[in-house]
Amino acid sequence: MSFESVRTSLQMGIYKVINPFVRFLIKMGLTPNAVTTIGLILNIGVAVIFILGAEKGNRGDLQFVGWAGALVLFAGVFDMLDGQVARIGNMKSTFGAMYDSVLDRYSELILFLGICYYLISHHYFLSSLFAFIAMIGSMMVSYTRARAEGLGVECKGGVMQRPERVVLIGVSAIVCGVSSVFIGGDYKLYVPGVPLQVFETISIFTIPITVMAVMTNLTAFRRLVDSKKALDLMDARAKSGGKDKSATGILMVLFASIAVPSTVLSADRLPMVESAQKVNVEMQKFPVPKVSNQLFYLQRDPNANTIICQLNLDTDGKPNQKNPVNVFWIRYTEGGKRSELNFIQRKFAYGITTKQIDVDKHELKFVSYGKYPMYLMKGKDKKYHVFSKVANRQAILNSVYVHIDGGSFWVPNVVYVEFKATDPDTGEQLTERIKV
Repeated sequence: MSFESVRTSLQMGIYKVINPFVRFLIKMGLTPNAVTTIGLILNIGVAVIFILGAEKGNRGDLQFVGWAGALVLFAGVFDMLDGQVARIGNMKSTFGAMYDSVLDRYSELILFLGICYYLISHHYFLSSLFAFIAMIGSMMVSYTRARAEGLGVECKGGVMQRPERVVLIGVSAIVCGVSSVFIGGDYKLYVPGVPLQVFETISIFTIPITVMAVMTNLTAFRRLVDSKKALDLMDARAKSGGKDKSATGILMVLFASIAVPSTVLSADRLPMVESAQKVNVEMQKFPVPKVSNQLFYLQRDPNANTIICQLNLDTDGKPNQKNPVNVFWIRYTEGGKRSELNFIQRKFAYGITTKQIDVDKHELKFVSYGKYPMYLMKGKDKKYHVFSKVANRQAILNSVYVHIDGGSFWVPNVVYVEFKATDPDTGEQLTERIKV
């Protein structure tokens, strides 16, 4: 199980716990922006506690660190609440997203201000340097994402995003404060032959900050590298004058073709719609995948490697709200092993964006062409299927096949695209083949 899937599972579990409180806040009339503002105020309180610890506490008095850690975690809850209030209360707004992002940056900077002030005041100079580097890394993690998305590239991922940073600071500060009660705030551990102590009580707080200093900057660098790949691909496509029919281009042609009404299609794009029994199938003898909770699959020349779109269910048997569809490869050329999409495939070709539009209904779109909607919802058999328009009918999508005959990687010769689906009312197998 990948880090991202574990992170998503934990996040969904937390949402289930806090959702009753979210509904209570909505009934009280609190808006998402109000919740965000409360989070900022709480983080100002964290900085105040650290500053008071610096001015009034002794070097070994770490109770201020412990109380500050508790407030960090409490403020972090409000960081999650604002988004849920917006979603559940149907109060999403573009400005609200910007307001949340800006105040999150202020909250984090104010938090690190308090930490650095405390460490410098008590002469933990090396630790204060790492805290400052962690602050730089935290800002760059957020900035690289914002800048990439401003250039049209989605840029997420990494192991030290904001929730992880909040938890790491909060938990380490609490443990440091509690430990000082039992081992003393001025406890030091020496190793023979080493002139300085290798560990002291405050290290319980400062070592995780040092780890954060490294990991935040690595996360920012990873996002920079991922963005470079995506932006280089965008530049290459732009230089090709719009003639790119690579994996991304194929899908754009694929969906653009069926999005145009048949009455305005040119002769060489005329859809050929017949029952499956009458279609002269030119498709190679590709394997037919059978995966648990499989929704539909996509195949294309020149090999049998197959994209699987799989239903992702929660423990309650309903589609995961955040990620209802898993998309991955079955690589038949490598013994049928499963592998994840790479960055380019996920962001520009085969990845799927989702939007919940009802309790049991999600709108799905391929990232490569957002104008062709598909719908994940229950059919008459009470099972979840993906519905799309095939042969002028709203049908259950089973498979998509892209037939390529020669060409190059960047400009393959796409002969046709073939959709197979099932009519939910009659059970008839439908095939629509579109010449490209």
